[in-house]
Order: sequence, then C-alpha cells, then structure tokens
Amino acid sequence: MVHGGEQFTQSCLIDARALAAIRATVPLAPLHNPQNLLGIETALALFPDLPQVAVFDTAFHQSMPEHAYRYAIPERFYREHGVRRYGFHGTSHRYVGQRAAELTGLEVGDSCWLTAHLGNGCSTCAIVDGQSRDTSMGLTPLEGLAMGTRSGDVDPNLHSHLARVLGWSLKEIDHLLNSESGLLGLSGLSNDMRSLEQARARGHRQATLAIEVFCYRLAKSLAALSCALPRLDGVIFTGGIGENSPLVRAKSVAHLGLLGLAIDNTANARCVGGVSGAINAPGHPRLLVIPTNEEKQIALDTLALLDSPAPDKDSPCRPS
Repeated sequence: MVHGGEQFTQSCLIDARALAAIRATVPLAPLHNPQNLLGIETALALFPDLPQVAVFDTAFHQSMPEHAYRYAIPERFYREHGVRRYGFHGTSHRYVGQRAAELTGLEVGDSCWLTAHLGNGCSTCAIVDGQSRDTSMGLTPLEGLAMGTRSGDVDPNLHSHLARVLGWSLKEIDHLLNSESGLLGLSGLSNDMRSLEQARARGHRQATLAIEVFCYRLAKSLAALSCALPRLDGVIFTGGIGENSPLVRAKSVAHLGLLGLAIDNTANARCVGGVSGAINAPGHPRLLVIPTNEEKQIALDTLALLDSPAPDKDSPCRPS
C-alpha cells in the first residue's frame, strides 16, 4: 500500500477494521490507494480464508517527531484534513538501515544512518536506532529530491505563477511537476540515469546539468537530514541509481566534505550490479552501497504477522 496515513505505524493483517482504515486514507493517495483496495477486495472475494497483509510505504516514517512532520500552515489543515509530511519508500529505508547494522556489527537499536533511495523515485531518510526521524518526501512523493520525472522541491508559488502567466490549470501543473520534470525535464532526453551518463560522456550539456542538479540536491538533502542525527554511523546508497552509479555517488559525496565524507574510487567503481560494500576512503565515515530488497522485507513482515497475537481492539494493526 502506498499510503497508510496516521492510522498505520507498521504492517498489519487485513480485516474489516483495517479495510475501513485503508479506505479512510484514499483522499491522501487518490491515484494509488483505490487501486490497491481493488486488489485486496478481489483477492478476499476469491480467497476468503487466505490471510492477507498490508505493508505501507508510509508506516516506517510514523516515528518522525511532530516538528519534522508538520508544515508551517494553520493547525486546522492538519487536524481536519491530515495535511502533514508522511514520507514514502519506508520499506526500503527500513530494510537497508537494518542491513547496514548487520554488515557493520552494530545494533539496529544503537545505530544512526543517512539513507538515500535513488531510482525513478528518490528519497532520503535519517534513521536513529532503527526508527525514521526525518525524510525528504512529504504529503506526496513529489516533495524533496529531483527524481526521474518529478521536480522535487520547487517554490510553492510556482503553481500560482504558471496559472497567472500561462493560464495553466492545476491538472496541467501537476502533470508538469510529476511527469515532465526532474532528470527528464532538465536533460530534455531521458529520465534514465544510464542514458544521461552516456550523453554526458559525449558532452551533452543538458544531460550534464541534469546530473549535477541531481547530485547537488541529493547532497543538500543528506546534509539537512543530518540535523536529525545524534551521530553519524554511515551513509547508505540504495535503489537502481544508488546501487549502480559510481558517478552519482562520487559527485554527491564530493559536496559533503563538511561532514568528513570521502570516497574510495576503486571501491566505488566495484559496487555495481548488486555488489554491496563500503566505498569510503580509509579513516573517513562509512559510505555503504546496499542493494535494497523491499520484497524480502514484505515477506518478513508477513511471516511475522502470521503467528502474531490478536491486534489491540483500538488499532487496525498487529505488531510485527
């Protein structure tokens, strides 16, 4: 499930109460949650005795403190309409944070990470003791980093500017920012980082600019999220770009010298195609490449829930 709102802080077994709570989140994800619900309801009709588990993209980030998830707008919009920062890619951030602790011999409950999930959609997260403390995405997946076709952060008044100057509708502006922007919009070529790196090698100016903007915005986000950490045990790169682009990793880290980060070029070049490992220069804070495995995390949550105790009567969630 894309969106669990504030109702779901973890994965849960689906029952009538969970379905009702999921339906209540539809206004927060009108393009995704109705389709997810259709799949759930169809499977329930066909296999009424088969347990089903809902895993939410937003659940991991429900541990964010209020000062991290609230927008600076009047209280009533939060209280009455749920307007706040929710974050996404939670299953991936949770998985790689736990995996990093395993690989480095640290306890999940005593470790602090900055994670960068970089694919067609991109987000960063500050993880403290196994819990999300802040993340780059917000009410929707448009907030934050530059992505494949999404703009990421823009001046909120861009909407009114385009409406006033060009006469555009909200639908046209939303399509621009979600489907025609990001790497695609900047380069004029592609939303695929592999294609842009090839074009950059041929001297394509716009592809080069798209990569530079992508890496700078990523570094700026990681630096900002460091405010949520009491210490830094390492930075983790994951997702299709994070796992396979030494160029993006090197350029992003180059902007983060004030955090003491430095890359080992040989190790960085080796970590592609599913190869994980440390890519930091000796004596500098950890930089890790860790392939994400959201499917495995979903399976683990499902297995844990099958033998879990009955849920609390006031919650749609079973503890996982």
